Amino acid sequence: MKKVIISSINYNLSNAVALLNEIDLETYRNDSIGPYYSSIGSHVRHILDFFDCIISGLDTNNIDLTSRKRDENLSTNINAAIDFIYELQKTLTSFIDVNTDYLVHVTDNLGQGNVTVDYTLESILAHANSHAVHHYASIGYILSRLGVEIKISGFGYNPTTPISKREGI
Repeated sequence: MKKVIISSINYNLSNAVALLNEIDLETYRNDSIGPYYSSIGSHVRHILDFFDCIISGLDTNNIDLTSRKRDENLSTNINAAIDFIYELQKTLTSFIDVNTDYLVHVTDNLGQGNVTVDYTLESILAHANSHAVHHYASIGYILSRLGVEIKISGFGYNPTTPISKREGI
C-alpha cells in the first residue's frame, strides 16, 4: 500500500476531528439549510459509511457501497463520530504494509441499478478520500449559511485547487 494514500486520508480525517471539536451539537445536527436540508452530522456519517463499506468488504473481496450501515448515532453524536474516525485511522494505518497487488470487487449504484467494477485497494481508498473532500465542501457551505466561522486551512477544497483560491473554512 502506498503510504501517501493512507497519510492523505488520515490527514483529511484529522481535519474532520478538528472541525467536530470546534462545533457544538446543535450545529452538528442542524438540518435547516437548503436546498438539501442535510446536517453536518449526516455528511460525516455518510463519509464514514463509505470507508466502513470498504473495510467491511475486504475479507470477502466484495465492497458494496450500497450496503451502508447509516448509523444515526454517527449523525447525531459528535463523540461517536470522533471515536469512529480514530478507529478508522488505526485500521487504515495497519494497511500500510499490506500487499495490494490484487483487484477488489466494488459494487455501487450509478443511477441505473447496481454495477460491480474492479478497483485496487489503493484506488478505492483514493476515491473515498476524494468523496470525503467533496462532502467537506458541503459542510463548509452549511457552516457558512449558519454563520459559523471556523478556520481549517484547505478544508473542503481539492488539493489541486490553486492555493490562492483554497482558503478552507
